[in-house]
Amino acid sequence: MNVKDLQVTVVGLARSGVGAARLLNHLGARVTLADRKEAQELTAILSQVDRSSIAVKVGAQYESALEGADLVVISPGVPTHLDALNRVRARGVRVIGELELASRFLTAPVVAVTGTNGKSTTVTLIGKFLQESGKRAFVGGNLGIAASEAALTSVQAKAGSAAPYEYVVLEVSSFQLETTEQFHPWIAAILNVTLDHMDRYASVEDYVAAKATIFANQTAGDYSLFNLDDARVAALRGRTKGTVLGFSRSGATVSGVAGATVLDGDLIVTTVRGRREEICRRSDMRLIGLHNVENVMAAVTYGLLCGCSIEAVRAVLRSFPGLEHALEVVRERRGVRFVNDSKGTNVDAVLKALEGIDQPIWLIAGGRDKGGDFSRLERAIRERVKGLILIGEAAGRIQAAMGDFDRCRPAATLRDAVELAAREAQPGEVVLLSPACASFDMFADYQDRGRQFKALVQGLPA
Repeated sequence: MNVKDLQVTVVGLARSGVGAARLLNHLGARVTLADRKEAQELTAILSQVDRSSIAVKVGAQYESALEGADLVVISPGVPTHLDALNRVRARGVRVIGELELASRFLTAPVVAVTGTNGKSTTVTLIGKFLQESGKRAFVGGNLGIAASEAALTSVQAKAGSAAPYEYVVLEVSSFQLETTEQFHPWIAAILNVTLDHMDRYASVEDYVAAKATIFANQTAGDYSLFNLDDARVAALRGRTKGTVLGFSRSGATVSGVAGATVLDGDLIVTTVRGRREEICRRSDMRLIGLHNVENVMAAVTYGLLCGCSIEAVRAVLRSFPGLEHALEVVRERRGVRFVNDSKGTNVDAVLKALEGIDQPIWLIAGGRDKGGDFSRLERAIRERVKGLILIGEAAGRIQAAMGDFDRCRPAATLRDAVELAAREAQPGEVVLLSPACASFDMFADYQDRGRQFKALVQGLPA
């Protein structure tokens, strides 16, 4: 893709937008960054933009940045069918996503992971396996650093010098995949598909179709990894031209796949390299939760295909405690364990969190509803939750979905919820923040929510 001297508008002033603008600017495009938010809401991110070479239009006038554009690049959070973007397309101007832009300039093999839950943990594990094996890898995408930053580093590399990366490991979301055209990962996986983002998609079928785009450009020399325990994912095996691999913790049949990573009793074993290899026992892993067994099996598949040693994989699994805000143990106080799962922003994430904890639970949930079916939580809450403390806009909807469950308690703030749970929980029990909702009614994002929870827990008297 030659963008030199083109007028390119980047819509969406978050990490991805700034990364795309920096890459385009280096490649010689005339770049304008646009965002519908006002400047005072964007102070922190605007400080990262070189205003001497990149124009910025924000607030009510942001759509004017689309006039005269030769190419438009959108950040993942920007809806693809905004009227303003449709008018651009009607003029014959291409609209692509930041991931698609970046992929045109990445020089190392791309290994990509999508799915409703577990993406960040899986991608982080893959990066750690590569690092432990002495391989140079970029880890980012929807997680952390934008893919465009890896592309910029790649195009800036001096001729004759070693490539900056041997592998580019990317977490990719359905939003990013919607706007891809030629994105071509060497290894691609869908970890799972459950109801999420129904405020953006007309149906679960549309959501699945967006996820399946990850396989669209794969060829016979590539690998496609499927969760064989997830009916929606397993049904997509015919959608790829790559070598089909699988993973399963339930003992699902592995027929029709070239190799699989499975849970055999307590032992994780794999045949993805053409022979049976024993990885580790569940008890050897520091991560908690059955869903993390799935994440580990997927990550192990990537690591071995990328040439990581089993010794390196085992070393990481023995030491990796998990990501911040994902079943993160914050503190044990008076025999009560406090766990931060603020990243649990949908119903299925909460179900997996509840499944992974054996002790009685005080669950703090609620926030901004994303169209989730909270009634799916009722059975697990009745079985596992001693007290349900509800916060945020969706509190009433969640309580209504619990039927006659009489252990619901409202809390006006997260502080109130933490203090209530701390008073009521008994030794041997767990206080779990796993909201099943977005955070934007009360917090900047799920990280802000999780960090406030941790600060409140750490502030409790001994």
